[in-house]
Amino acid sequence: MCDQHRFRFNLSKAYREQAVDQFEHSPVHLLSSHGAPNELGVYALYLLPEKRKPVYVGKAVTPRAGLGRRLTEHARKIARRQNIDLNKMRCRYLVMGTEEEDAVWVAGSAESSLIAHYQPEWQGSGLGGHVPGRGRPGIRQSRWDVRYPPRSS
Repeated sequence: MCDQHRFRFNLSKAYREQAVDQFEHSPVHLLSSHGAPNELGVYALYLLPEKRKPVYVGKAVTPRAGLGRRLTEHARKIARRQNIDLNKMRCRYLVMGTEEEDAVWVAGSAESSLIAHYQPEWQGSGLGGHVPGRGRPGIRQSRWDVRYPPRSS
């Protein structure tokens, strides 16, 4: 018997395809008025005019830092930056409708799937992190901070 008769189920591929499909069918919101609940989930940010490919994908995996809080943090950070207009930012999100301990895994897996699929431009640039040591001497400036420096007070 040749290998063409063997069924091989690829769980990662099936999960990734479902995550992307459900995500792309979720509504797009203004980042400044997203309306997301403080629940666990996954989200993406878009910079207009591009609406098909997110510039950043993230997850919210604790109730204290739920989707609503994470999106609001991003909106505040962007509003305080040069070279970018908060009015041109959009977001999309999915709430993980599972038990909390499973939701952490599901959100992390969905985030990884969306990052692999879209390869967002800002991923790993310094936008999303709560960077340990940030602002201390000897800590280099992130790519995001260079491209979008803080506004002068």
